[in-house]
Amino acid sequence: MEILLSWDKALFLWLNGMGSETYDWFWMLMTNRGSNIGLYFFLWIFYGFKYSWKAAAYLLVLTGLLILCTDQLTNLFKVQVGRLRPCYDEEIKSIVRLVKLNCGSRFSFFSGHASNSFALAFFFGLIFKPLLNWLPYILLFIAFLIAYSRVYIGVHFPLDIFVGAIVGSLIGVLFFRLWKIIKLRFLN
Repeated sequence: MEILLSWDKALFLWLNGMGSETYDWFWMLMTNRGSNIGLYFFLWIFYGFKYSWKAAAYLLVLTGLLILCTDQLTNLFKVQVGRLRPCYDEEIKSIVRLVKLNCGSRFSFFSGHASNSFALAFFFGLIFKPLLNWLPYILLFIAFLIAYSRVYIGVHFPLDIFVGAIVGSLIGVLFFRLWKIIKLRFLN
């Protein structure tokens, strides 16, 4: 485990060190939760116009539950695992390129941005796939950018991102299955 964590730190330092002030604005935009909210709010509105507002109301409630579930699971892991963020890690904090004004909470494993972004990407991507078969790929690409932004700005290790993406993807698929059940029972 120690070898894996040392490789993770080395990869973090390499990726984080490649940052440039020229691109900081873009990665700060990607890490801003408003970017994700705007995208999925637009898709929710589109769903309401395309199908029905009753179904859109169910979709909104289920999306809220998805985010709640992902956030709570992420916070539980952060407290239980207790891995410090790179900017709090005594071994490397002096060489971390911290782009944002503050580091955030002390613990980093696993990333809430990554888990939420991938959960939403899988959930909405699977819902919209029959209508827009290219959309899941766009949503996954955006989720990847959001997740990577956390390494770029200096607040998460790559392993935090990887595990967050896996957990979020699983939650997104689980909620999509729940969505299919809701559609069959309440929206037909």
